[in-house]
Amino acid sequence: MHILVVQNVTLEGPGLLGTAMINAGLDLDIRIMDQPDATIPYNLSNYKAMVVLGGPMNVYEEDDYPYLKQIGTLIKEAVVKRIPTLGICLGAQLIAKSLGAPVRRNRVKEIGWHKVRLTAASRHSPLFTGLPEEFITFQWHGDTFDLPSGSVHPAFSDACKNQAFSLGTYIHGLQFHPEVTAQMVAEWVEAYGDEIEEFGGAGASERLLAETTSKEQESKAAAEKFMANWLNIIAKSNPY
Repeated sequence: MHILVVQNVTLEGPGLLGTAMINAGLDLDIRIMDQPDATIPYNLSNYKAMVVLGGPMNVYEEDDYPYLKQIGTLIKEAVVKRIPTLGICLGAQLIAKSLGAPVRRNRVKEIGWHKVRLTAASRHSPLFTGLPEEFITFQWHGDTFDLPSGSVHPAFSDACKNQAFSLGTYIHGLQFHPEVTAQMVAEWVEAYGDEIEEFGGAGASERLLAETTSKEQESKAAAEKFMANWLNIIAKSNPY
C-alpha cells in the first residue's frame, strides 16, 4: 500500500523523511499542492500511512487554500481507523486543529537551529523512543498549537512549550523539522530571506547558512532516530 505525503508547497519536500521511507521500500504518493491540478484523495482507503508537511500558509487560511479542509477530513479518518499519521510544522498544526485544539500565534517566532527537550511523557510516545533528553533540530514557525485532548506532550523548547504531541500509537505532530537537509535550509533562506532578516536582523540569512554546516551534523543522530521510529510505527500498523 502507498504512503500519502501531502506537500503543501514545492519548496518544502519530505527531505530525510522521504529518503528513509523510500529506502525502506515504501511507495510514496506525494501530492504537491501548489502544482497545477493537484488534488487531495477523497479518503485513505489506498494508504497505509499519511504524512502532512509544512508550508508558509496558516491553518486558518482555508478560504485561500480550500484543500486544507480535505486534509482535516483525512486526519479525522486516520484517527478513527488508526492509520499512522505524522504532521510536521503546519502539518502538526492541521492535526491539532482537526482534533479540536486551538492553533494560534506563538509568543515569538522560532527560526533556525534550536534545542528541544523531552518531557517525562515522551516515554509514552513510540515516535520518541530512544531519543536523547535534549537534541538540536531545525525550526521555522510563528504559530503554535494546544495539545489535542487525550494526547501526550513529549517535547518542549525555551521559546515554544508545545513542540510535539502524540495521540495513542499512530497520530503524531512535530512543530520542528527533523526532515531538513542543508540544501533545504539554503532553499528556504533564498525564498524566505526577508522573513529571516526581519526576525534576526541584518546578516541573519548568512549566519543561519553558516550555522547549518555544523548543526546539520549535530542533529543527524536524532533525526535518524525519528525516521526509524516512524518506520517502525508504520510497520506495526495493521491495514484495515
